[in-house]
Amino acid sequence: MSVRTRIAVVIALLTALSMTGAGLLVYTLESARIERAVNDQIDQEIAEFRALRVDPRTGDPFDNVGRVLRVFLTRNVPDDDEMLVGYVSGTQPIITRNRYGEEVLDDPAYVRAVEETAADGGTTRIHSDQFGEVWVTAVPISNNQGRGALVIVNFLEDEHAELNRTLRTYTLVALLSLGLITTIAAFQSGRLLAPLRTLEETARDITATDLSRRIPERGNDDITALTRTINGMLERLDSGFAAQRQFLDDAGHELRTPLTVLRGHLELLDADDPAELDRTRELLLDEVDRMARLVGDLILLAKSRRPDFLNVAPVELEDLTHMLLAKARGLGERDWRLDAAAAGQVPMDEQRITQAVLQLADNAVKHTRDGDTIALGSELRGGRVHLWVRDTGPGVPAADHQLIFERFGRSVVAPDDEGFGLGLSIVQAIVTAHGGAVHVEDATPRGACFVITLDPEEAAWPRS
Repeated sequence: MSVRTRIAVVIALLTALSMTGAGLLVYTLESARIERAVNDQIDQEIAEFRALRVDPRTGDPFDNVGRVLRVFLTRNVPDDDEMLVGYVSGTQPIITRNRYGEEVLDDPAYVRAVEETAADGGTTRIHSDQFGEVWVTAVPISNNQGRGALVIVNFLEDEHAELNRTLRTYTLVALLSLGLITTIAAFQSGRLLAPLRTLEETARDITATDLSRRIPERGNDDITALTRTINGMLERLDSGFAAQRQFLDDAGHELRTPLTVLRGHLELLDADDPAELDRTRELLLDEVDRMARLVGDLILLAKSRRPDFLNVAPVELEDLTHMLLAKARGLGERDWRLDAAAAGQVPMDEQRITQAVLQLADNAVKHTRDGDTIALGSELRGGRVHLWVRDTGPGVPAADHQLIFERFGRSVVAPDDEGFGLGLSIVQAIVTAHGGAVHVEDATPRGACFVITLDPEEAAWPRS
């Protein structure tokens, strides 16, 4: 069953339950109202009967039961659904004027009800095949001349018939409303779910080699927000796959060169020349070392997206800065300086940050000469940690500020630089895993300054 059908069915069921509940509630309340009205009518007749004490003809109190009943029945006109009957011991019933209902006097159920309540009074409900539900109320009366009773008979068939007609009308209107609501629900749910069908079609058309399809965005509701989210996901996937393809192409290109060198020297190797064997052995070992470094860098970049890439713990920033400078001094004969060392404890992966800063320091050594200045520093500013490495080398052209952070991306390098262009990519991967950022800017008066910016809160919850 489709989602559209399920929505329409659920709305139809809820609407049917609501309308049924409303109908039952109306029926219950109206039935209770009818019974209250009948009880009020009975109470009124009893009160009027008990208030009749003086014979209007003589002005004296009544001393005859039959006379009391005749006077009361003469004076009172019953309602359309009511009959008043007077009984005197040993006589036939005295019936007041009424439009119908005298046939009920011969009903066995009515006779039994009168016999049971004539002496003590009370109300009995009976069911007549001709008149339906009937209430029989007896009000006993007695004096020195004998005993009798006033019987009030109420017919509820008309009241219930009117209520039933109202409910039939309500049922018809409810069924028509249910059909209309279900139709509107099916139509509206189809319109609301149309983007999801488009999403299904688009997802079916997307393949591993083509992630360019996007879902049309219409409206401004939750489904539109979902559409935007999925389009953003597709955009990220497309960018990720494109970067992956570029990465594999670049990695294949970088590995192809040392493999070609290995193959060429092995094919031309003269096994009978010991000197050539030694030269070829040294050259091949050097190429193997280069490939090992390349594979190691690629593995490190692949691990940078794993949850266990970082091991975050509190680190004393001032001690870390002095340690970084001490380790960097072994990278080359330069004028090593400390710009600043901020005091404070911040959460980070000390080993990874050390690796990133030393990579920046190694790059600075490669692009400077003996006697040039390379400086390290740290600072806490605006709740963020700033680590930097600056040098007085030739600097980085402005057009290459973004290129150098891409995998295998390289700017102007020295002739003897055998790097792969992965060093700054590794730095960026480490910093990004900490939730930070790295960038390069021109140093003063010359050279380049690489700045790592970390947010301690982001470092406490590594994005890797």
